Amino acid sequence: MTLPLISPMLATPGTLPPAAQDARWAYETKQDGQRVVVYLPGDGSVVLRARSGEVITGAYPELLALGDALGDTPAVLDGEVLALDAQGRADFQLLQSRMGLAHAPRRAARRAAEAPVHLVVFDVMHLAGRSLLALPYTRRRAELLDLGLTGGYWSTPAALVGHGTEALRATREHGLEGLVCKRLDSVYEPGVRSRSWIKIRNMHGVDVIIGGWLPGKGRLTGLPGAVLVGQRSPDGFLRYVGGVGTGWSEAEREQLADLLRDLATDTCPFTPAPRLGDAHWVLPRLVGEVRYSTRTRAGMLRQPSWLRLRQDLSPEESAADLPGPPA
Repeated sequence: MTLPLISPMLATPGTLPPAAQDARWAYETKQDGQRVVVYLPGDGSVVLRARSGEVITGAYPELLALGDALGDTPAVLDGEVLALDAQGRADFQLLQSRMGLAHAPRRAARRAAEAPVHLVVFDVMHLAGRSLLALPYTRRRAELLDLGLTGGYWSTPAALVGHGTEALRATREHGLEGLVCKRLDSVYEPGVRSRSWIKIRNMHGVDVIIGGWLPGKGRLTGLPGAVLVGQRSPDGFLRYVGGVGTGWSEAEREQLADLLRDLATDTCPFTPAPRLGDAHWVLPRLVGEVRYSTRTRAGMLRQPSWLRLRQDLSPEESAADLPGPPA
């Protein structure tokens, strides 16, 4: 049958619901993968679409068996494709090697055999010819669980009703990306970033040493658009761990610009030097604190945001907690 195209509902960044409303919410683990809408016409075929609407089925051939698993029941499902590390945790860097293979079937098949992905399914929007969009979360969840979608390459993760504080603590203790809070009475709003779904990302703080900056554009012309930061590795070198371009007020950015001009140098302080053509280097004397979500295997910070300048710390006093030299 012909299935309706449905854009995924999106969560709004926020914090845990008030304690008095805790029992009105369900809590699901926030996954670090590629969001997909799964179309199953009921004839054994499968179509995967990314958030953009692009068909990406070819990138994940191991998921084609889902069509047979569901049988002749047509459905539209919401989920996320994950690549799992040796500890069974989602590793976005591993997934990136798969995401660009939608039109490279031979390479996708080889990668699927070497390191298969896993699909977590957390919602159902259309089932057996019926639209479920207007049903509350609890009803859609019951319909989803009745499908029994548990297999080698897919699963339906658990959801906890109430106990949000404990759920968030558990994601932090297990090194997971975060939590998604969903109102039990929430309908499915295609393409809408809704307050009925709240996402909380676990962030980490770390001290870094500024070694350079990239010029801003537009209204930021003449100011740093991003600072280039590093950490001391066990061998004593300053290793580049990423660029930080968000988190400043206008006054903080101007103050930092003045400090960076005074420290200008022609020599890159990072070993090895990052390949950044328009970088301006500075003497590594300023320490800052940033927040980030996770690190790549090479030690790079993902989604870093500026917190503050640590004028109370010298570079020698800043934490040397780089996990290891870049790969």
